[in-house]
Amino acid sequence: MLKNWQEEIRDLSGDIKNLRAGIPDVMKAFTAMGASAGASGALDAKTKELIALAIGVAIRCDDCIAFHSKGAVQHGASREEVLETLSMAIYMGAGPSVMYASHALAAFDQLHAPAAE
Repeated sequence: MLKNWQEEIRDLSGDIKNLRAGIPDVMKAFTAMGASAGASGALDAKTKELIALAIGVAIRCDDCIAFHSKGAVQHGASREEVLETLSMAIYMGAGPSVMYASHALAAFDQLHAPAAE
């Protein structure tokens, strides 16, 4: 079954909103940490999104794949850059990462489609 990554992100965003309401201090700190870690520095924001996508694949986190595929699209990653990123995730995570890399590529392709822009 083809996963609808836009719908996945929308559903997760609602769940995260509920989490923010329940533990606002923790989630505020988490958001600040994410903003600081993702800010351009020695590595640009696109590279950092690609790293996060690779980690999402290696640790087998569909939710991470959804958000960081979207981030890769927003920061202008090309399909070729995503594929090279996924090759490193596969190398680091072996067989199970192959399966999750296929999820990440499907998410990127779906989110990168003209309808998603």
